[in-house]
Amino acid sequence: MGAYVSAFELFSIGIGPSSSHTVGPMRAARDFVLRLDATGRLAAVRRVTVTLYGSLGATGIGHRTPDAVIAGLRGLAPETVDPADVRDAWSRYPEGEPLRLAGHHPVPFAASDIAFAPRTRLPGHPNAMTLVASGDAGVTIAADTYYSVGGGFIRREGEDAAVSPAALPFSYGDAATLLALCDEHGLTIAELARRNEEALRGEAEVAAGLDRIWDAMSACVDAGLHATGTLPGMLRVARRADAIRSQLEAAEADGHRELPGEWLGAFALAVNEENAAGGRVVTAPTNGAAGIVPAVAMYWWRFLADSGLGQGNAVTPYGELVGSALLGFTGEAAHALPEAADDAVVAEANRRRGIRRFLLTATALGSLFKANASISGAEGGCQAEVGSACAMAAGGLTAVMGGTNRQIENAAEIAMEHHLGLTCDPVGGLVQIPCIERNAIAASTAVTAARLALRGDGSHFVSLDQVVETMRQTGIDMSTKYKETSEGGLAVNVIEC
Repeated sequence: MGAYVSAFELFSIGIGPSSSHTVGPMRAARDFVLRLDATGRLAAVRRVTVTLYGSLGATGIGHRTPDAVIAGLRGLAPETVDPADVRDAWSRYPEGEPLRLAGHHPVPFAASDIAFAPRTRLPGHPNAMTLVASGDAGVTIAADTYYSVGGGFIRREGEDAAVSPAALPFSYGDAATLLALCDEHGLTIAELARRNEEALRGEAEVAAGLDRIWDAMSACVDAGLHATGTLPGMLRVARRADAIRSQLEAAEADGHRELPGEWLGAFALAVNEENAAGGRVVTAPTNGAAGIVPAVAMYWWRFLADSGLGQGNAVTPYGELVGSALLGFTGEAAHALPEAADDAVVAEANRRRGIRRFLLTATALGSLFKANASISGAEGGCQAEVGSACAMAAGGLTAVMGGTNRQIENAAEIAMEHHLGLTCDPVGGLVQIPCIERNAIAASTAVTAARLALRGDGSHFVSLDQVVETMRQTGIDMSTKYKETSEGGLAVNVIEC
């Protein structure tokens, strides 16, 4: 069975603070009511109740799960919803106001219609929720259980795994096969991923879609760098990215050299503060780890892309850029430039191509973690979220710095190896402490892993496949109190006031 997951699923544009506790439940609730609507049963519904089990019940309030469920029942989607329409939707639900299912069918609703069962863990996944639609006299019209399996992905109980609409040209189940396929066909990892994407959608659509992902990531970085105040929740954590940005800009204005390493941390903080505030964010591959890939990509974009350091970084001369397949796209899909373009336009086009390579490489690697271990903190601890994201970012950076396929695999292995056993113990059930700082640290680790790999020839003792399997086994062995339940670690040793 192939491991590849499309970039447009692994990097989905949504809202904070959690892909598994916010985005997934919203999608599940929306899917539930849209199924009722599509089958003509919605008109008979008089009430909907929801039960949140396991990790969703344990830390759901801190992750705004009930708010997300209400938004989903209204038919709103994470990709397009206004974050303001989700914020406090449950905790401040107007008493006596009907809930319009799928946006048009009103039913009575009260906050108590969403129940919490943190001690009950369903066998399918720690993140589980059951929705029940009742008609006249309380007769059950529909009842479905959904699992939020990490990264915003959901699975409905009893439903077969989704079948890809088109056969992928390159199917692989592990990193060894991925590397062998690249060798056999003379492809980079990014090129292989691109060909898989183009089996699902056109070349121009792939390029434009990757650009949209990057635009959303960079917009999130910018928003976080210019936001002040405190984050929601009882911890009252102060936002820091804006102050750090001001300090770095002042230092550089005074004639100091640029401080790329400190900017890297600021980029990551910015994204995860936006996520914690419930803002627009790109799941990468989860929301709790959403700052790592954008921060490392922005670090390359701002400080390395035009430096000429490494084959993947150098600005391509204009004559070579037009129609070139340097970074995986040609012609229209590469947003072909006019006959004459200044250096800034050429540099922008090169950066765009580099970001596509970065994201495609990260996608090919992230697919391995999702298929062979987990990207869910409730299932594998934070190693599954931050560790996976760090490996994806390390591989992506290695690719755009001119690394070989084996150097990319080595970078991902280094990054993941040093996150093995990382627990998920958010204080107060909020994606704030230690999550925000943890993304900044992991972004730095990703850069270090890439630089170490680039200094070698790609040969190394421990393979990426061995590390992925170790992560899977470690997740199984890890106590549930360290898996996004806030029942152990920092969550019980830090006073929440």
